[in-house]
Amino acid sequence: MKLSCLQENLSRGLAVVGRAVATRTTLPVTQNVLLSTHQSMLKLSATNLEIAITTWVGAMIEEEGEITVPARLLTEFVNSLPSDRIDLELNPGGGELQLRCARAQARIHGTDANEFPPIPSVADGIHARIDPSTLKTAISRVTFAAATEESRPVLTGVEVKLAGSKFTLAAADGFRLAVQHGALLEPVAAETRVIVPARTLNELNRLLGDREDPVEITLTPARGQVLFKLDGVELVSQLLQGSFPNYEQLIPQRFQTRALFDLQTLQRATRTAAIFARDGSNIVRMQMVPGVEGGAAPKVIISARSEEVGEHQDEVDAEAIEGAEAKIAFNSRYLMDVLGVLEGGVLALETTTASSPGVFKPKDSDDYIHVVMPMFVQW
Repeated sequence: MKLSCLQENLSRGLAVVGRAVATRTTLPVTQNVLLSTHQSMLKLSATNLEIAITTWVGAMIEEEGEITVPARLLTEFVNSLPSDRIDLELNPGGGELQLRCARAQARIHGTDANEFPPIPSVADGIHARIDPSTLKTAISRVTFAAATEESRPVLTGVEVKLAGSKFTLAAADGFRLAVQHGALLEPVAAETRVIVPARTLNELNRLLGDREDPVEITLTPARGQVLFKLDGVELVSQLLQGSFPNYEQLIPQRFQTRALFDLQTLQRATRTAAIFARDGSNIVRMQMVPGVEGGAAPKVIISARSEEVGEHQDEVDAEAIEGAEAKIAFNSRYLMDVLGVLEGGVLALETTTASSPGVFKPKDSDDYIHVVMPMFVQW
């Protein structure tokens, strides 16, 4: 292998695949990055056996070849170089990669490419195309609600449903549920449900950045794999096996009280209450008080208290409150999480009783629904 490319391009490519490099592993070669020549470009690949990321870097290829070298060492060395041309050459014998850039040079001991785990190729399956900004919003609104403990592996994933010209992402950890609906760019051939690891979607979200080209998705449930194809980047992931909970049954279909708030105002009040809540079981109480005709405006009283630290109470005006006065308490972290992923505007909170789940959604849209189990407290 003998080729040359620009330092900034190689650095960018290594940053992309570096997210898939294994950190702690029983297979040392997965801590390497695979360099190979492909279609007159330098191909970079990395895998931790759960996900694999591949990207291509523009290069002048003189001789074909491939080798794997330690990812961290190569990345740190390339990042330290000046913005200039880098020459890469695989020495005869195949075990050492020589790099030259300006007046700097290095030799890095590598491993035979045949020892690198094969990067799965996903060609057949259900194909879908999604606008990148739509997918980025959906991932941001859902993945944080997935479980982080491995006691129920399916809950560490996000159920992805493709049906007609719509997609749905859903995540739950036993205490909360996030569901986001969105539009596909074209209808899919058949309805499909799979469980994608939340970690995979978070990595995809980082790769999306400000991309404008559609994201191509290929699902092969029979082989347990999914491929996300971006411009110049491919991410392949294993799917999680098992049955995702029937979350539609968990979404309350009716409410007794519906309150509408300005999102930013409620965020500020909740953030303040959380300061006191963290020393008191992380409980934030919300009391929704309907307005009186010709009198007081509708409001919500937000409070938190701790036996050791003290207590806090704040009042926030509500745009409107339908139904009876209501009280409900939430874990402050769960409350902050859902408020943090929604954009500015008006938020609706629907409640039934103090012991029933609360439902958060944007005022004018049913595309996003977030259900949070309440905390049981003495009022």
